[in-house]
Amino acid sequence: MRETNCGEKTRVLVVGGTGSLGRRIVKECLAEGHETYVLQRPEIGCDMEKLHLLHSYKRLGAHLIEGSFSDHQSLVSAVKQVDIVVSAMSGVHFRTHNILVQLKLVEAIKEAGNVKRFIPSEFGMDPTRMAHAIPPGSETFEQKLEVRNAIEAAGIPHTYLVGACFAAYFVGNLSQMGTLVPPKQKVDIYGDGNVKVVFIDEDDMAKYTAKTLNDPRTMNKTVFVRPTDNILTQLDIVQIWEKLTGKELDKTYVSANDFLADIEDKEIAHQAGLGHFFHIFYEGCLTDHEVRDDEEASKLYPDVEYKRMDEYLKIFV
Repeated sequence: MRETNCGEKTRVLVVGGTGSLGRRIVKECLAEGHETYVLQRPEIGCDMEKLHLLHSYKRLGAHLIEGSFSDHQSLVSAVKQVDIVVSAMSGVHFRTHNILVQLKLVEAIKEAGNVKRFIPSEFGMDPTRMAHAIPPGSETFEQKLEVRNAIEAAGIPHTYLVGACFAAYFVGNLSQMGTLVPPKQKVDIYGDGNVKVVFIDEDDMAKYTAKTLNDPRTMNKTVFVRPTDNILTQLDIVQIWEKLTGKELDKTYVSANDFLADIEDKEIAHQAGLGHFFHIFYEGCLTDHEVRDDEEASKLYPDVEYKRMDEYLKIFV
């Protein structure tokens, strides 16, 4: 359990706490012993599933704070009650693309003046390294940088977590687009399939988030999530699956030119996904730079027993 200097528990507000990653961050903050708050927005309307989830947090010991992005003062009031704010707002085109909504959160934190640290929604590719990104997927990185610039211009203490592909979207499907489950017979291999990629179970990303949010070593720093055993190629993932099932898949090797050949004919969300896949599996954007031990999550927090991808894939057998 981490505590503030006065011996009290760290008070953490999770924004986007009903999302796929957000719900995990809430539970890991509770597990770390943080006094955990979740923003309850009136925009959930009649979404019974989200309402039930929010009330389940109360049974676990979390507190709900009402606040809306359309009501600035409600956000100011919410953040005034906590020490740390963590955003898990969705930033992918095929779901809700809410990255810039965080600017309203930045303004509220700035006005409140009491927040000791803000962790914005990032978690994937480092936007500072993606100036060359293919549109429209480039919008994701441009908007994340816009949020970063606002945070830093306001002088808000912060930590950025970046660097890994979520296993739910990239491992269970053997990195095939348009599905979340493994193919039964055929698999597309990007390039020669040997570009190094970083994969992470969402539960572990949440654990690292809860660990880092008030660690003095990560203040105003970027933390890269790059656990050694999860630096794998797409072929590594496919071969792990083939070993688990005892069945070899038919492989089609897709060149970079073929992969992007008809990108402009696709829907916008699909175009964005193609661009991101290209940067990850053809360019190797997650592993084409060095990361020091003092800025890598699994080295900073060796007590986290992160899930290896062979264990992850067993749930699909």
